[in-house]
Amino acid sequence: MNIREAIMAFSQSEKIKSGIIWVSQALELLAGLPQPERQGAEKIIRMKIDSMVQEIRLARKLTGEQDWNEIESVIDQALVMINSGVAPESVTHLTRALSRVTSIGHRSMSSLKEEGLL
Repeated sequence: MNIREAIMAFSQSEKIKSGIIWVSQALELLAGLPQPERQGAEKIIRMKIDSMVQEIRLARKLTGEQDWNEIESVIDQALVMINSGVAPESVTHLTRALSRVTSIGHRSMSSLKEEGLL
């Protein structure tokens, strides 16, 4: 991983991690909402997931790392569960995605440390 790719991977991983955490917390709160508010909340959650998927695609394009494909696939599985009406159970998939994104961030940070940039 060259310096530019490491910087982009680190930046994108931090952005995507915060999105995954936000969505996971929102899904946990979803269970306590009455039905009309729940539908609106699910729509907002889907919009946030769509935004994260765009960031993942950008990260893949900027860094060339194929690990982003697997992350996108896991997030797609979470979205299917949300669309199927079992939104709270999708947190398991989001946790897997978070772990993989964290690994990319760690690798890129290690690369930047080796170069003396962190």
